[in-house]
Amino acid sequence: MDKRQLLSTAEEIKQSAYVPYSKFHVGAALLTKSGKVYTGCNIENASYGATCCAERVAIFKAVSDGETEFMAIAISGDSEYTYPCGICRQVMVEFSPDMLVIVGDSKGDYKEHTASSLLPELFGPKELK
Repeated sequence: MDKRQLLSTAEEIKQSAYVPYSKFHVGAALLTKSGKVYTGCNIENASYGATCCAERVAIFKAVSDGETEFMAIAISGDSEYTYPCGICRQVMVEFSPDMLVIVGDSKGDYKEHTASSLLPELFGPKELK
């Protein structure tokens, strides 16, 4: 799956978001090293701390299926170039600090980064050894 296809998948799944409070839809499509794609959308809760972001939904679905090595994640939101929040960045680097993070705009353009570049001076599993 190429970057644009991954981003298109993220755009499609964002329509499934449960966002009665913010009205801000986010979708994510995660490509694993084995070639599988997992999707996620943001799911809000009246108790805001119980809300889960699209990126973490996709990652947690993959991990629950035994996938822990990721190649890329594409993110599509209601704004141009929606970036992952800090908690999602931390979860990304837990599993694949070098994974590609792709964020797009409404024109089909996109920017790409590594997860670790979005979380400089990161704290990860190696710090606990």
